[in-house]
Amino acid sequence: MIREYLNTLYVNREDAVVCLEGDTLQVLQDGKRLAHVPLHHLGSLVLFGNSHITGPALMRCAEDGRYVVFLSRTGRFKARVEGPTTGNVLLRLAQFRGVDDPEIHTPIIRNIIAGKIRNQRNLLTRAARDATDEQKAASLRTAVSRIDGLLLDIEHQSNVNELRGVEGVVAQQYFEVFGHLISERQPDFAFHLRSRRPPRDRMNALLSFLYALLQSDCTAAISAVGLDPQVGFLHVPRPGRPSLALDLMEEFRPLLADRLALTLVNRNEVTKSDFVEYPGGGVMLNDAGRKKVVIAYQERKKVEHRHPFLKEDVPLGLMPYLQARLFARVLRGDLLAYPPAILKI
Repeated sequence: MIREYLNTLYVNREDAVVCLEGDTLQVLQDGKRLAHVPLHHLGSLVLFGNSHITGPALMRCAEDGRYVVFLSRTGRFKARVEGPTTGNVLLRLAQFRGVDDPEIHTPIIRNIIAGKIRNQRNLLTRAARDATDEQKAASLRTAVSRIDGLLLDIEHQSNVNELRGVEGVVAQQYFEVFGHLISERQPDFAFHLRSRRPPRDRMNALLSFLYALLQSDCTAAISAVGLDPQVGFLHVPRPGRPSLALDLMEEFRPLLADRLALTLVNRNEVTKSDFVEYPGGGVMLNDAGRKKVVIAYQERKKVEHRHPFLKEDVPLGLMPYLQARLFARVLRGDLLAYPPAILKI
């Protein structure tokens, strides 16, 4: 039952077609069958670039409650197709009220930010401990010390804009030293600052792609518990933006994206040949690179960690679903505060 949340089919072949055959999905390219997946094994479907799905297959997925997500070749979210809205309407009403009630949304925002920052801190702390270059280790320890001070500020902040400001300052501190976590043996992945739309270097392209995969999973998790993914707390609702899914993914960025990106680069599992550079400075993963990253991401989701609130070992891929359920319990009034997933990295 737990493993079904990990059953996402990613279609990353250009011009591949997903079609329905009985109770299975077939993935075809130029008339050749690439995959044959029984529907009862499948929880969701993600299509990249020019890959597409036939009408009958799309309708069947929607009717069965499977999400079909469309991403660009770079992994940027384009669209999501789902069936009729499910979930308790009272829960969604509580969500909408919470967005306008500072007594509800302020502590939620505070804990989301604190969870993200603590996971970032844990990643930097481990890197400082493992660093062989003392100068880099010192820079990482200094960043951790500054982040610790900002964490104390969060505990006393009651203004949402000031909380967002602290989160922004921590992000700046974090990415200023993020390049120290990349092995010196990987000069092709030198990192200086976070850039997106488009990413300006290979590491940023890798991070953006992983964030897109994580956003898709968090959107599915939010919808699965009956919440509206577009109505967020930390991220202000905007047309077409899954703001609540972006809220949920914040604490998982260091766990499921940043750490994996570093592993892939430092172990030479992703190389310069897996990227394409475009005139104007944009960089993106090519087809082979995306395939490598998707496989690694799915394997990463199988790794079990101790859930700090449930006190059970849980696959990382299941964590967004569990956190979405905890989020719902807070809105219903069953929990006093939202407990973010802070894990030892």
